[in-house]
Amino acid sequence: MATPQAETPPDGFALRHRPGFLIRRMHQIHLALFAEECAAFDLTPVQFSIMTVAATQPDLDQVKLAQEVGVDRATMANVVARLETKGMVRRRHAAKDKRVRLVALTPQGAALLDRMRPAAQRAHDRTIAALPAADRDLFMALLTRLVDAQNDFGRAPLRLG
Repeated sequence: MATPQAETPPDGFALRHRPGFLIRRMHQIHLALFAEECAAFDLTPVQFSIMTVAATQPDLDQVKLAQEVGVDRATMANVVARLETKGMVRRRHAAKDKRVRLVALTPQGAALLDRMRPAAQRAHDRTIAALPAADRDLFMALLTRLVDAQNDFGRAPLRLG
């Protein structure tokens, strides 16, 4: 008696035809590249993003900072607390509302961010390096369009603009 063979799914069901699968896989690849390029700095991509926003928008409250980075408030509070422990950011209560926590980079955080930027940029460049140079801007524009169009479906709001 012949052993039944597993049916091969039609091409439309193959993982490489699923945008969600490919996006998740590309994210895994980017995280690995970021870890490789930025290992010496002991920061995660989310920490780097938070510090980047804090550098350009000092004393932004944690809720708005979460919206700038696209993470939920609980994650933001935990990540900022870790950055504060490392001496990268400082938090203080807003004068008008003590429940509001304002976040700013410390001089140590600003110096680390400056040293780290080239390594982080290498990770971003390597993420899309397989694309011909002429296609990279188009890829980024299309990726941005997808994020903008679907932003409301994310579990954490991202302020667009």
